[in-house]
Amino acid sequence: MSVPDYIIVGPTASGKSSFADALARKINGVIINCDSVQVYRGIENISASPFAEHTNEISSEMLDGVPYKLFSILDLSVQQSVSDYLILARQEYDKVKAIGKSAIFVGGTGYYANALLNGISEIPNISPDARTRARELVAQDMDAARKMLPSDFTATDPQRVARALEVFFETGHHITEYQNTERKGAVLSDDTIKILINPDADVLRKRIAARIPEMLSGGAMAEAQQIIENNWNPARAIGAVQLVDFLHGKITREEAIQNWITKTNQYAKRQRTWFRSQFHADIEINHVPTSQDLETILRNI
Repeated sequence: MSVPDYIIVGPTASGKSSFADALARKINGVIINCDSVQVYRGIENISASPFAEHTNEISSEMLDGVPYKLFSILDLSVQQSVSDYLILARQEYDKVKAIGKSAIFVGGTGYYANALLNGISEIPNISPDARTRARELVAQDMDAARKMLPSDFTATDPQRVARALEVFFETGHHITEYQNTERKGAVLSDDTIKILINPDADVLRKRIAARIPEMLSGGAMAEAQQIIENNWNPARAIGAVQLVDFLHGKITREEAIQNWITKTNQYAKRQRTWFRSQFHADIEINHVPTSQDLETILRNI
């Protein structure tokens, strides 16, 4: 009898990473990243990666005996599409199943979770010229970039806007047209146990306000300095933009912190909305999860 697989999602600061770690320890599972920012190395504090306080353990892909896959594997200069992610996710998933363990996907990136469960529409290959043109426009004028996309394209984060633009520049068709075609490449089956951790907004706001100073003290400012020195794109992560602006003297440290908190709250709100409407959870936990929640889930599986 095969062991079950899990996908655990939720907004930033919801407690999903700690919950996934506790689950992995209970069932001897393997954690696989489902977050589009934590896949990058060098911004572990800014991205709130599980490896933020354990960067010396990244190469081992282990945290206190628990296997962690697809964390801190890419340089920020690398552009990763959701199809690229699915290839890596499939490779890691197959390795986990080959040794008879449970795969535990965890993250807050809704379109990664959706792709894992439902696959993606096939889109033609994108040329480097189209990709560069799209990213330059997004960096220079996000409003102009958004106006080139159809009204049914609702994403607002720079990476997804750039992806939609590069498809349009390359093919002359909008990405939403492709999204209405047959989807392929799903990694997880319908039997995967889908868990949504979705605390109230007030709880998230308090946790976000408390967490960002901890991220700063943990090394986020040094990561921002490395972003500047290596000419990386700070738009990859909320927090990076604000810290880079501070280091360039555009805003004060306090303004950077407050703007970081505000942007993170806005992102958490978008995540909560998406997960409520698009992620059909088998189990929903509407508070920061506890050990009792874990025991209850394991008893009922």
